[in-house]
Amino acid sequence: MTYDENGIFAKIIRKEIPAKIVYETENVLAFEDVNPKAPVHVLIVPKLRVMSVDDLADEHAQVMGELLLAARDIARELGVNEHGYRLVINTNANAGQEVFHLHVHLLAGRKMTWPPG
Repeated sequence: MTYDENGIFAKIIRKEIPAKIVYETENVLAFEDVNPKAPVHVLIVPKLRVMSVDDLADEHAQVMGELLLAARDIARELGVNEHGYRLVINTNANAGQEVFHLHVHLLAGRKMTWPPG
């Protein structure tokens, strides 16, 4: 499988599809999920053309660090850091990945259970 330049996240990154953007830097874009699984559900994506964690190369380490720092900053900005939030990265179909552009889910605003469903 190859990266789909016409995938929904690629189009959102290029601003071809509208999204409620909550955070953006040179390497990272974050926007509200249109089908939220929690009161706060933000998708944090690298602007890299990478499908999943399994497709990362060593040179992507800095951008992946930026994704986690973006999650921290977004949680603080949204005021959910004190009560807690969950970060999820699904890798490939059996893990629940539906959009094949690497992304981090930031979920908050309710009590999370473990293990998830």
